[in-house]
Amino acid sequence: MATMKDVAREAGVSTSTVSHVINNNRFVSEAIRDKVNAAIDQLNYAPSALARSLKLNQTRTIGMLLTASSNPFYSEVVLGVERSCYERGYSLILCNTDGDEERMNRSIETLLQKRVDGLIMMCTENHCPSQDALNRYPSLPIVMMDWSPFDGANDIIQDNALIGGKMATQYLIDQGYTRIACITGPLDKTTAQQRLAGFRQAMHEANLDILPGYEVSGDFEFAGGLSAMQQLLALAAPPDAVFASNDAMAVGVYQAVYQQGLSIPGDIAVMGYDDIQLAQYMTPPLTTIHQPKDELGELAIDTLLHRLQAPDTEAQVLSLTPELIIRGSVDKSSR
Repeated sequence: MATMKDVAREAGVSTSTVSHVINNNRFVSEAIRDKVNAAIDQLNYAPSALARSLKLNQTRTIGMLLTASSNPFYSEVVLGVERSCYERGYSLILCNTDGDEERMNRSIETLLQKRVDGLIMMCTENHCPSQDALNRYPSLPIVMMDWSPFDGANDIIQDNALIGGKMATQYLIDQGYTRIACITGPLDKTTAQQRLAGFRQAMHEANLDILPGYEVSGDFEFAGGLSAMQQLLALAAPPDAVFASNDAMAVGVYQAVYQQGLSIPGDIAVMGYDDIQLAQYMTPPLTTIHQPKDELGELAIDTLLHRLQAPDTEAQVLSLTPELIIRGSVDKSSR
């Protein structure tokens, strides 16, 4: 593989001149520039990104650690992060640990050894990253998405899940539903706790009882929604509306309702959360709480780049406002 020295030798110039031509950061006469470019073409020379990153002490690469699963929400967030990186001239290295704690900590080490300029993490409470590994790189800017295990140490971008859970439940109440159940996410996750708290708050303020068995713990996965809805339908008095704490579980809810020969919203109304792309193509289209996933990714990247420029500023907690998306899965008039 040709080096810059090979190009300089072929063109009969210094390596610094070759560097000025490649980076276009200093005047070089057209005649010399043509000779250097001819040598580059002849030798099929490609500048070394590694050498450049060592010289500039930056790689223009962002690492992202994802401890999630098959839930489409996460892939849509990653798409927004990658798009924002590209638009700002950065590359993204993605590591998906699939809930394996050892794999997660190995991935952290890999990203840090690759000298990423910053790190974005979507971790969960039951799979926390190793503080020891992160402590070895104290100057590395880190943005946590959804939740942070290290109080005050990093910038955090999150959904206002309490408001979103209350908004979802309030809409069901406003449509005249009274026997409302909630399929929660795993309650060791802060977002699941907050969405459940929003559900309870809306029910309490409307003076509606949460009937026995109407809160079922799910796992934020398709199968978890199916299993939880089967439990609700087996009750002596099944609910007339269900708030599934994310859209993946709402898909499972649809399957359980279909298996019982029931209809949505004729027999039971369904409310989701996240507004994944699939939601609008379900039958009927899913009423849900929209999380601005593109904005979530963009805000994470911009926060990280700001931290690179101003490393000593105080850590921030930034919350995005959820939005109600009304579709066909909630309709009291169809009963």
